[in-house]
Amino acid sequence: MLIQILLIFLGLALLVLGADWLVKGASALAKRYNVSDLAIGLTIVAFGTSAPELVVNTFASYQNHQDIVFGNVIGSNNFNLFIILGLTGLLSPLVVQSSTVWKEIPISFIAIILLYLFANPFFSTGAASLSRIEGFVLLLMFGLFFIYVYKQLKTDLAEPEIVQNKLSSFKIVGLVILGLAGLVIGGRFVVINAIELATTLGMSEKIIGLTIVAAGTSLPELATSVVAVLKKNNDIAVGNVIGSNIFNIFFILAASSLINPIKYDTAFNTEIYLLAAGTIFLFIAMFTGQRKKLDRWEALILLVVYLAYMVYLIKKES
Repeated sequence: MLIQILLIFLGLALLVLGADWLVKGASALAKRYNVSDLAIGLTIVAFGTSAPELVVNTFASYQNHQDIVFGNVIGSNNFNLFIILGLTGLLSPLVVQSSTVWKEIPISFIAIILLYLFANPFFSTGAASLSRIEGFVLLLMFGLFFIYVYKQLKTDLAEPEIVQNKLSSFKIVGLVILGLAGLVIGGRFVVINAIELATTLGMSEKIIGLTIVAAGTSLPELATSVVAVLKKNNDIAVGNVIGSNIFNIFFILAASSLINPIKYDTAFNTEIYLLAAGTIFLFIAMFTGQRKKLDRWEALILLVVYLAYMVYLIKKES
């Protein structure tokens, strides 16, 4: 059991380092074209920090560990929304762009609704599952979101920086390759050993997916958002979280279901309700207190709700 725990931590460390290298390399490339912080947060950073979830889900889906697939994505999205926005919002009130309020947050809510409708057997008489056809529809939605982001990239340009510590092309390529390698190896370590640990402790894959795996694969988002807030780049912090949540559902779950149709445990509906409620709360928070800002007291509510949910989850499992 000790070896499994150590390998999980090793895997998580590789995931964090891999995502960090990937984001640094990709962000350096994006900066050359004077792309704005919000656009970088929604694209390069969000996709890069979601890469651990993609790698973990790819292995989990291929090996037919279905509760890990759903638990990782839904758990990561809840962790992103409640813990990452909660912690960063406590560090500094998060002022967000108008497009985030009226476009990105609603898109993330639409993603939740589609996941709920597709995963539950509303349109079929069979077992609850996410089929390849439904996965393809989610992938189509990701394509539409990508078109929207591409337009953002073209219209939302940043001011050119006078002094820039640019990386060479060789270093950028090296960071991207090392990052991808760290993500693949780390993801495999996490999945294999988390499942073995769950079996040893008699814990369900659902709980492991919602807690250890979800929190572990969300560490890159946490580290990136905290650093962004400390550097006064609120747009990267918020764009990272919202972009990652959209990416996780529209792309990662879609890719997972295309590898293997995924049976859905309707017990995950509780976590989907929580995610939907948190997203609605975030939207409403943009109109309370100072407009387009997540105040500290609102961030504290997010944290308290998540901690209460974790207590409920542990008690329910025991």
